[in-house]
Amino acid sequence: MNAFRAALLGAALAVAGGSAVQAQSGATLRVGMAAQDVGRLDPHFAVSTIDRVIVAWMFNGLVRFKPGSIDPAEIEPDLAERWESSPDGRTWTFHLRRGVQFHGGFGELTAEDVVFSLRKSATAASSAFAADFRAFESVEAVDPYTVRIRLRENVPSLLGLVTNYSGGYIVSRRAVEQRGADFVRSPVGTGPFALDRVTPNQSAELSANAQYFRGAPQIARVSYRFIPSDASRDLAYQNRELDVNYGRADQTWINRTRQVPNTVVDVFEPGELAILHLNTTTPPFNDIRVRQALAHAINRAELVRFRGQDVTREAQSVAPRGYLGFAQQPLLPHDPNRARALLAEAGHPNGLTVRVIHTQLPEMLNMMQVVQQQLRRSGITLDLQVVEHATFHQQIRQDLSPLVYYSAARFPVADIYLTQFFHGRSIVKTPTAVTNFSHCNQADQQLDAARVSTDINEQRRLWGEAQRILVQNVCGVPLLETLLVFARRDNVDYGYELRGSMSLGPLITERTRIRQ
Repeated sequence: MNAFRAALLGAALAVAGGSAVQAQSGATLRVGMAAQDVGRLDPHFAVSTIDRVIVAWMFNGLVRFKPGSIDPAEIEPDLAERWESSPDGRTWTFHLRRGVQFHGGFGELTAEDVVFSLRKSATAASSAFAADFRAFESVEAVDPYTVRIRLRENVPSLLGLVTNYSGGYIVSRRAVEQRGADFVRSPVGTGPFALDRVTPNQSAELSANAQYFRGAPQIARVSYRFIPSDASRDLAYQNRELDVNYGRADQTWINRTRQVPNTVVDVFEPGELAILHLNTTTPPFNDIRVRQALAHAINRAELVRFRGQDVTREAQSVAPRGYLGFAQQPLLPHDPNRARALLAEAGHPNGLTVRVIHTQLPEMLNMMQVVQQQLRRSGITLDLQVVEHATFHQQIRQDLSPLVYYSAARFPVADIYLTQFFHGRSIVKTPTAVTNFSHCNQADQQLDAARVSTDINEQRRLWGEAQRILVQNVCGVPLLETLLVFARRDNVDYGYELRGSMSLGPLITERTRIRQ
């Protein structure tokens, strides 16, 4: 079946590729981003929204989410034209497309590049997503166009690990080895657009990859412009200096932007779950009463009203709703009086002050300031140390903030989200660190058992039990889930219906065009 689908897809691409060459123009798509600068464009280190959006235009995975979708059931061939797995699900063989070219004259993609990329993704020193690949026993090139992956244990979704997302992106081995540390600012992929240059604090400029295996893009260039100020970015959009604008996920912004002539506002999945992660190993949050007090101080309904009903919903667990394995939990209710009583019991009758590192990214800063006001009403003062977004990511991974506001979406299976944020292996500043800022490990047994189980009902039970344990221990305080928002000119046609994007922004493909 995979081979048949791939054959049909190849035929369709051949037709599409021919028309794309004919339709290609000198148009430049101008995208405004709420950023001071990009961070790391090596896709295996692209952890911020700013970086995730752009790397998706430059790289491919072995497979991909269908453009506009985040449904795992719609994963389709990408660099691999077909694949098969052994009956026990532990051996997977991928057959690569032939003739796929890397940007910048780095030659044809081969199995050696895939092996190199997946090994790189699985190594903590060269990837922020290494923990996702711990079940990999081996990755080998069978021949120049065939890759075999062997697992030491079953995983909930092998295709999810090799898709066009996070550690699944494929890089040029030769480019990584030649450019070394410079690769993070001069990446080489196989995608529809190649990076020309990055002008710090100004923009990243990309050009169409005329050799793209799905056909030459219909626009010539993409200018990814860094405009951290919401007001400045909105003004640039209104003055027609931008074609696509990163939106604020709040109702006022959406309502106002919808009134701009010839504008479409796209609101799409995944919902990014925002959690206040509390370091349970150091004062003051090593006392569960303080953690419970903070949880009681949070008013989720007020947060949703502030952000807007069109784009937000109250969190219901430490995993996002809609993910396979999500289980709604009885979160501690808003109760300021109980919060103050718990603080007094914990030895803080006059309240307490916590120094917190936080990002200047407007959307996250605005919400954190609302949280700050809510906590103050119950006697908890947050001393916010606001830093540039890339610096924020660096410092929280150095365990420099006892409270971390983190908003994220992941591949929509509970295993990945819970493992990255709450497994002992993922604790920050450890050799296998990912994003466990709470230092919680109480649910490790359930997460490990669910990961290797082949019974989906048992997996669901274990993931639900893990969420119950983590919520009871107040490892983090779930706040709300926020959908993604971008505005665009109505003459910008992405080439698909934007219902979801795992790269957290619109996927710019060979089919994207600007209608005249």
